Amino acid sequence: MTGAVVTFDALLTQTDHAKFLVEEKRAHYIAVLKGNHPSLHALVKELPWREVDRTRATAHGRDEIRRLKAATVPRLPFPHADQALQIVRRRRTLRTGKVSIERVYAITSLTVHQANAADLAERIRGHWAIENREHHVRDVTFGEDASRVRTGGAPRAMASLRNLAIGALRLAGWDNIAEGLRHHGRDMTRPPAALGLT
Repeated sequence: MTGAVVTFDALLTQTDHAKFLVEEKRAHYIAVLKGNHPSLHALVKELPWREVDRTRATAHGRDEIRRLKAATVPRLPFPHADQALQIVRRRRTLRTGKVSIERVYAITSLTVHQANAADLAERIRGHWAIENREHHVRDVTFGEDASRVRTGGAPRAMASLRNLAIGALRLAGWDNIAEGLRHHGRDMTRPPAALGLT
């Protein structure tokens, strides 16, 4: 993992994780801050963000604008943290015209010499691409969080079956998993054919 950059959500923003990555694996991290570190979150949120230059990226296929500001902050109270980040996502729903704005704060062990705001924005975008491609599909399309299967080995077995379905559909060329499930659910001969079991 030497030189790798690991991104993680607030749930995994733990001091032990940061120490392990930097000290033992010689890697870096970008960690989202939320309520699990209230003092650090408040500190980063209150930085003079208006004075920091921003990097702007527009998502393709959507009316979405993302802005990232990065500032070097000495002595952040988190292991090896060197820069604080403010990410602003502005989305407009094309159908309704409704605008939503979300501000997210993060920290990273990368110095400004190792990654500028544009580099950090690209890495964070890559993190959310994985999140949306995998976890969103499992949570929304398959309703995994609402599953009532919770005992013994059944949750792991169900997760394995969901992963098999997602993988098989992606290999068959389906980008929209919900659409692929509907297509295969209309004819009982399609799923075995997709798996090469005809």
